[in-house]
Amino acid sequence: MDDFNETSQERLKVNPFLSIWLHPKQTTRYMIEEKSIGFAILLISIGYIGVILSDLIDKISLIDLSPWLIALISVILSPISGIIGTAFVALIVWLFGKLFKGTGTYSQLFKGLSLTAIPFIVLIPFYLVWLFTSPESLMDPNFAGSIPWILWLATLVTLVIGIWSIVITVGVVAEAHQIPNWMAFFTLLIPSIILFILIIILIIVLFFVLGIFMM
Repeated sequence: MDDFNETSQERLKVNPFLSIWLHPKQTTRYMIEEKSIGFAILLISIGYIGVILSDLIDKISLIDLSPWLIALISVILSPISGIIGTAFVALIVWLFGKLFKGTGTYSQLFKGLSLTAIPFIVLIPFYLVWLFTSPESLMDPNFAGSIPWILWLATLVTLVIGIWSIVITVGVVAEAHQIPNWMAFFTLLIPSIILFILIIILIIVLFFVLGIFMM
């Protein structure tokens, strides 16, 4: 009983925003057992602001919009895109995890995967600075002016966050499904390969169909 109480007290001290970086499994277990779906949606809504802002690169169609409007749109779209994206990934990981005898439920995987949005919060200030100081270099793929310092910094941080988010995702899936890390890795890799192949096939089919209509 004392061990159980001690474990519960330790979980209460977990700060997901900090612990996810170095302790993804411990944080995932805390998230699954102590936090609600509502908290998961909050994490997703905040983190996906960074995702959407980083996706502004080469979006020349938005270059005429006010940076303030783009920032507002990012805030509005983040919960929508984040919930849809996380729900889809959770479904795929839940299904393919069964191949490795994973025991996680869909709800557990959704809550766990919401933690993967936390690293992208770091991107928000970098891309906001880039958006407001040099929107042309951010959104115009043909930009030929002087390269702003924030471009290099934002690119470096994005690369680091991208790599680390993969590590965190593997840990989250492993803990939620109660499987080893290597199984969690393949739980993510296999559907990614299948999706890539399906996209290639779809592109080939579209070219073939368009070629017939153009003849």
